[in-house]
Amino acid sequence: MAEHPRRLFVCNGGLLARPIRARLRGAGYAPRLGLPGASDLVGVWGQSPTAWRGEALAKRRGAALVRIEDAFLRSVLPGRSGTPPLGLLIDHCGAHFDPSAPSDLETLLATSPLDDTTLLDRARDGMARLHWAELSKYSAFDPETPLPEPGYVLVIDQTAGDAAVRASRGDRAAFLEMLFDAREAHPHARIVIKTHPETQQGFRAGHYRDSDLGPGMEFCDSPVSPWRLLEGAIAVHAFSSQMGFEAILAGHRPVIHGQPFYVGWGLTDDRAPVARRQRSLTRAQLFAAAMILYPRWHDPYRDRACGFEAALDTFEAQTRAWREDRKGWVATGMRLWKRRHLQAGFGTYRPVIFADPPRRAARLAERSGRRLMTWGDRPAPAGALRVEDGLLRSRGLGAALVPPASLALDDLGLHYDPARESRLERLITAAPTLPDHARRRAERLVQRLVAARLTKYNLAGDMPPELPPGRRILVPGQVEDDAAIRLGAGEIKTNRGLLEAVRAAHPDAVILYKPHPDVEAGLRPGAVADAGALADVVLVQADIHAALAVADEVWTITSGTGFEALLRGIPVTCLGTPFYAGWGLTRDLGPPCPRRTARPDITALAHAALIGWPRYFDPVSGRPCPPEVTLDRLIEGQGRTAPALRALARIQGLLAGFPGLWRR
Repeated sequence: MAEHPRRLFVCNGGLLARPIRARLRGAGYAPRLGLPGASDLVGVWGQSPTAWRGEALAKRRGAALVRIEDAFLRSVLPGRSGTPPLGLLIDHCGAHFDPSAPSDLETLLATSPLDDTTLLDRARDGMARLHWAELSKYSAFDPETPLPEPGYVLVIDQTAGDAAVRASRGDRAAFLEMLFDAREAHPHARIVIKTHPETQQGFRAGHYRDSDLGPGMEFCDSPVSPWRLLEGAIAVHAFSSQMGFEAILAGHRPVIHGQPFYVGWGLTDDRAPVARRQRSLTRAQLFAAAMILYPRWHDPYRDRACGFEAALDTFEAQTRAWREDRKGWVATGMRLWKRRHLQAGFGTYRPVIFADPPRRAARLAERSGRRLMTWGDRPAPAGALRVEDGLLRSRGLGAALVPPASLALDDLGLHYDPARESRLERLITAAPTLPDHARRRAERLVQRLVAARLTKYNLAGDMPPELPPGRRILVPGQVEDDAAIRLGAGEIKTNRGLLEAVRAAHPDAVILYKPHPDVEAGLRPGAVADAGALADVVLVQADIHAALAVADEVWTITSGTGFEALLRGIPVTCLGTPFYAGWGLTRDLGPPCPRRTARPDITALAHAALIGWPRYFDPVSGRPCPPEVTLDRLIEGQGRTAPALRALARIQGLLAGFPGLWRR
């Protein structure tokens, strides 16, 4: 936000509503009511029915007029659902959709060099990410929804009375003419008319009616992916829809019958050219101006302005949440203290219903059409998704009831059970084919994670002032009744056995034993009474990042510390079969897993484990967020547990010696 935001006088209460006001302030404007001076600004919402008030006020007071609109990536659900926009278009010259006068966007497209290599690389990455994640202005569509058979001509409808249609002098007759033109150009092809999302959801009517359909014509009014719909089209006709812009990004040269911002730059077949637009642009240049330079993007977690990539991270996380949660959840086998966090994270679109025992939960899920989830390896009906902590979890222990900042849903298995494939394993198998933009994102995330000294639990602690010289092998202890040991260990299943194996293999090495934090806290079993006789140094309540910093090698059964070591370039030997073993990145002495034939590098593994697999939840608001937000929150020390939960954790610690009761 600017140090001294410009005063922006408005006549529309919607521009003073908190979400829009926050976005305007983040962009450097201070919205308010009253009478502006000649040096002030008057803001109106596009060319809405109430815009005349602000237009008249600006003219009367000699103030400059600013037109405000939703950004081109708006929200998961249409605006009429009450969802605030992800960003704003704030134009001091006109409206981007009105060809009667140049807008700031048109000026950018006509005069900006748009030749900066970094900018164009960002644009190419942005286009690729939108396509890869199947994101559109409104992203509340199911990518798995059946599509028409490929080979059709796609005609794109819009909502009747929309300002972008009126500005191009469009009406029902113009849309009927567009349909006629599509039929004339392709007399033997099927024609598919794509209805607008607001029409699908009953908010506003479109231009086409059932009676307009001729032979070989059909509506597509299901929530399909626009990207997949464009892939199946042999030609695209649009009036002024943003989907015409997306058609360009998808590789089409669409036929455009109106005069939206993207015509006139050599990328469209224009039936109503704008004479003053004579420049030829590439797709990357068009995208750079329209999506990176022109919009004012907003970070809803920190309530401040942000760049395009951060906005895209947010949009991707919100869209994933809608796609996975829109049917609602029935959760079974969830402890009471976890329910509030599960509700906040997975109940954004429909509240989570908690039900026990599992059979009752399954019946409830079947009757209500909801999906079923359960915690970890607890008994559950067939088809239940398993929920587990992510690998970047919290500042504090789960056993101490610190809520998780990341959770993973797995529809195939358990990531720590090598007996069957998990969703994480499938992601790792596919990871070697990751697109470049995904690899770069993973590299940035890992670099920041390591630089910030972040690990799964992020517990502070001191290292001994001096360590013995020699080759240092870090041995992280584990919770011995943990499912990762029960399901993923080989012959060695105890911390004592692990220490003995390391000493036998390396009699002259300096062994640094780091007990598991849950064990040190007295919350879980796994203590080694004579650890000092087996290891050279026992790192009591030490920072695991600091321990990794002095280690030359890590030996483990299945500990997540092995993954954290790989992120830091430290060699790892596994005596069990954790999720990161078997891919050629570790020395594997545990049971083999013949399925794991892919050979990802550490960047590909990190993307699968830290981005593709888990869902992240803002420790401040509890709402779905991208991993970058969670990383920042953990760096800032946010997301600690409440005192009441710490007291409950101590009570649970007293029960640590009763494993059967603990797992209940």
